[in-house]
Amino acid sequence: MNGKLIVLEGLDGSGKATQAKRLLEALHEQGTRSMKITFPDYESDSSALVKMYLAGAFGADANAVNAYAASSFYSVDRYASYKTVWGDFYHEGGVVVADRYTTANAVHQCSKLPRQEWDAYLAWLFDFEYRKIGIPEPDLVIYLDVDPDVSQRLMTERYHGNEKKKDIHEKNTDYLKHSREAGQYCAQKLGWKCISCSSNGRMRSIEEIHRDIMTAIDNEVK
Repeated sequence: MNGKLIVLEGLDGSGKATQAKRLLEALHEQGTRSMKITFPDYESDSSALVKMYLAGAFGADANAVNAYAASSFYSVDRYASYKTVWGDFYHEGGVVVADRYTTANAVHQCSKLPRQEWDAYLAWLFDFEYRKIGIPEPDLVIYLDVDPDVSQRLMTERYHGNEKKKDIHEKNTDYLKHSREAGQYCAQKLGWKCISCSSNGRMRSIEEIHRDIMTAIDNEVK
């Protein structure tokens, strides 16, 4: 009997890692058999092409690599992780909390395409990953929506003001704004649970956002 796959998705700087960790702690406190995974899996050789892409090896601008090619880099990483890290746990009934997943491609790669091509790209992406290569489809996707100006400020603080540490996605403000538009579109079209994480130019508190996440997953892990 398969378990559950719960995905936290959002722009860079939206607090996904923090909320995934907090969610895992809450599930453990409830006695739920659970584990956390993160994509890209930078500890694995499977993320080599992703790291090259984000470092600018294929072009200094994110748009230098088209949506389909970039997606394939991330897909290979997810497939390798599924086969070697968490697949058995999931199929034995465990709850898997994912900090990003296939849904990250939906957000970040749609932003490279004209709006009229988004639906065709999404159909290709989900067919390729969930059916062709056969990784599990999420039971629930929670989209952490944040103002790109707020996320940019948080990322600058994360890197202590050193802008050179940002990857080609993080340093491109126009790209992040387009990604937010794509994220909001995907959340509405695909039925993701959307949680607003910023208000009046500031992030909401970690606990406020966590409470909203727990409400969203309440019926998924019982």
